[in-house]
Amino acid sequence: MKLTKSDCTLNEKDALQDMLESEKQLMTIYTTALFEGSTKSIRKNFSANLWGVAENQFSLFTQMSTRGYYEPKPANKNLIDEANSTYKKQKNSLKSNG
Repeated sequence: MKLTKSDCTLNEKDALQDMLESEKQLMTIYTTALFEGSTKSIRKNFSANLWGVAENQFSLFTQMSTRGYYEPKPANKNLIDEANSTYKKQKNSLKSNG
């Protein structure tokens, strides 16, 4: 079977999703690189790149959201309350151990 160009072309939604995923992967890579950077200048460079990638990721998210391609669901109040409780307990535990 021979594939044509139209068989291999991403539609707008898929292209944006692919770019968003790529930016998320770059954020992970730059975060790790920033943690591992051994000089101030390299850490500053990684930090600047991470910030740029974060801006790109947010721009893509905004574009997808505007087009109705990415609609985050509101968080469940019970899950939010549970997370807050967990972190408060951890914070208090750290304070009492310090």
